[in-house]
Order: sequence, then C-alpha cells, then structure tokens
Amino acid sequence: MLFRSLNNRNTLGLLFMLPAAAILLFFLAYPLGLGIWLGSTDTTLAGPGKWIGLDNYIYLAQDPIAQLALFNTIVYTVVASIIKFALGLWLALILNQNVPFKTLFRSLVLLPWIVPTALSALAFWWLYNPQFSVFSWLLVKMGLIDNYIDFLGTPWNARFSVIAMNIWRGIPFVAITLLAGLQTISPTLYEAVSIDGASSWQKFRYVTLPLLTPIIAVVMTFSVLFTFTDFQLIWVLTRGGPLNATHLMTTLSYQRAITGGSLGEGAALAIMMIPFLLAAILFSYFGLQRRAWQRGGDK
Repeated sequence: MLFRSLNNRNTLGLLFMLPAAAILLFFLAYPLGLGIWLGSTDTTLAGPGKWIGLDNYIYLAQDPIAQLALFNTIVYTVVASIIKFALGLWLALILNQNVPFKTLFRSLVLLPWIVPTALSALAFWWLYNPQFSVFSWLLVKMGLIDNYIDFLGTPWNARFSVIAMNIWRGIPFVAITLLAGLQTISPTLYEAVSIDGASSWQKFRYVTLPLLTPIIAVVMTFSVLFTFTDFQLIWVLTRGGPLNATHLMTTLSYQRAITGGSLGEGAALAIMMIPFLLAAILFSYFGLQRRAWQRGGDK
C-alpha cells in the first residue's frame, strides 16, 4: 500500500512540496500570526503587554500622523507606479527595436535596479543637497532658477524627490520584464497587420497591448507591492521628514515599534497594510484571467 501510494504522482508531488511548505509556514505564516497578535496587545520593548483588542487600530485610525503616512503611501505608490509603467513600457519598446549596441543598452538599463538601495539613497542624498546639488547647479546655469532648490527641506519637494528616486530605481525592472514579454510576440502578427495597412499606433493598440496585458498585470502588481512596502529608500534618505511628509506606513511602523518601543502599535500599522497588498494581488489574479480569454478559454 505504501509503495503504491509513492507511485502516485499526486502523492509524490505533495511530498516534494512539504519542505517548501514548511519553510513558507515558518518564515511567512509565523511572522504574520505574531504580527496580528502583537497588534492586538500593548506590548513594548520593555516587556510583554496585555490584550487590548482593536484599541491600537482605533487609535491609529484617529492619529493624524498615521493618516498622513497613509496619504503619503498612496500618493507615493500611485504616482511612482504609473510613471514607472509609462517610462518602462516606452523604454521596452525602444530596446525591442533593432538599435545599435542593443545588448549594451539592455545591460546599462539594469544598473539602477542592481545597485543596493542604501547606496542609491546616499547618492541621491548628495544630489539633493541644498548647497551642493548638481541638479540645482545645472538649473541655475541654464537660467531656469535663481536659487538652489531645497529638495528635502519642504514637504512637497521632499515627496516629489523621493518619488523621483523610486521611479529612477524601478524603471529597469518594469522595462526588462516588459521587454521579455514583447519578445514572445510573433513578428508574423505585425507582418499580417502591416499588409492590412495598420499604422504604428494601431499595431500597438490591437496587437502589442492585448498580448502584453497578462505581463503588464504581473509587472504592475509587483511594482505596486515593491513601492507600497518601500522602506530602505525613505529611511536612508529622509527618515520620514520633514514634518512627517515622507513617512510611509512601513517607516512609521518601524519608528513606532523599534525606535519608539511600542511593538503593538508598530505591528498594528504593519497589519493595516495587508488589505492594500491583497488588492494588488487580486489585480494580478484578474489580469491573468484575461490570458485564458485571449486564447479562447472560458474566462
């Protein structure tokens, strides 16, 4: 009976999946469960707390700093993700053409993505320096401004500055992934529509975009997840300042839990991010369903 079960493909598949499932259970399910538990207590770094139910969530829902962090996170994620997608798609379309030194350009595009985030943030910290900024120096020399810009000194300047850096860092991931998707589209499809007299825009609208939709769904999902949960860039560059203008939910959670010592409050902030992350995952799921529809499936 045992050997007969081992010869069963489904049984063997489950056995091979057990090690991976155990790892995921330990490294994902346990921290999630612990976070939910801590979010319902008033635990601090000084010692264990007691069960307080939803008090942390009620307090955070009324906390103006937490509300500002949620606003910053949404603005940061939406603006950065849209611009990364637009520029990444444009770059992918260019790199998909027969341009000179195409391989070299594809390698260079990856540089912002592979450089450690902390090092990139430090580099931008110097570029955004209010006294020695290269950006301000160029704008002054071009006659576009009279005084150096304080990129990180005012709330909206700081917001746009960290968004710009996230865009610079995230474009390579979007571009290279979409480029891989573009290369799966058969050239014969473009030849067929060219014979019918289709313009470049019509080729993109009716051939490229529909066939690229499943890849776009996955890319945008990961882009939103990476952006929404960004921590290193903000913490190294601004630590949430000025006036909490660049605090995201991740950085505020870390500040409340680790530097502030309120583990329960910090865990509650982290748990409050889950609905947004689930929404991004559902976006990917429904985007992938379109692939079956495109192939003549039921969905």
